Amino acid sequence: MHQDRSPTELVDELTSLLDVRPTGTDIFEGPRTPDGLLTGAGRIYGGQVIAQALAAAAATVPEDRMPHSLHSYFLRMGNDTVPVDYAVARDLDGGTFSNRRVVATQAERTILSLTASFQRHEDSIEHQDEMPKVPGPDGLPSDVERRREMAQHLPEERRAAIAAPRPIDQRSVEQVDLFDPVAAPPQINTWIRAVAPLGDDPRLHCAILAYASDLVMLPTATLPHGLSWFRREMHEASLDHSIWFHDDFRMDEWLLISTHSPWARRGRGLITAKVFRQDGRLVASVAQEGMVRLLKPS
Repeated sequence: MHQDRSPTELVDELTSLLDVRPTGTDIFEGPRTPDGLLTGAGRIYGGQVIAQALAAAAATVPEDRMPHSLHSYFLRMGNDTVPVDYAVARDLDGGTFSNRRVVATQAERTILSLTASFQRHEDSIEHQDEMPKVPGPDGLPSDVERRREMAQHLPEERRAAIAAPRPIDQRSVEQVDLFDPVAAPPQINTWIRAVAPLGDDPRLHCAILAYASDLVMLPTATLPHGLSWFRREMHEASLDHSIWFHDDFRMDEWLLISTHSPWARRGRGLITAKVFRQDGRLVASVAQEGMVRLLKPS
């Protein structure tokens, strides 16, 4: 039973999912979504494709170069029951920077395009925004507890997937009611970390942040409108996703993702995020535009 998996098993499942396999020159295969990580939505989770694409790009870059940015577009809905193929183009290997283009396909249909840039470490000027003054993660309920409460409102065939334990622990400061949200300013602060220890490969931690960052963005854009995906009031999907990696971090230690939506109109919403370590260091920035369409009452 998927409900019985230990935290270590959950994290091992995630790291195996991001272990892309070379199948040719700069061609890689990303494993299919394991049953325990299926969302029940019938489509592949976008964060998985971004993370696998980043892992494929990183596999072609010298080890002394770390990802500092990625920009991706979701082009078609993917199938979560089959693997994804990743073709990497080596656009640049300079003295400091390397650039890669990645095309993700299933059955010869492109589902995502991604560009990633990598850089050797440099010392330079420094400044950053301050971390918001919010409560720490201790004492906040885990998102899995809240999803189990919400699962009773869903069709029976989706309850198990929604309520299943996940490899990423999410703890929201604002405690938004997922089924009956009250309209509020478009700002959400969420603590995240892997539920079990990870290895020391910094590229793996970057890939897992890419995986996790797609979990928390879109709900911020709908918060001012009191809309709930659980009530089937809207259809939403990520259109693009960008990440800038600023500093060292570990995904098995708490990170605060502070999201804000400055704009929504014309069926789209924009969300930005800052990612902080618990010591206040800004380690990444994220931006996403998503599709948000209202559904007519049935």
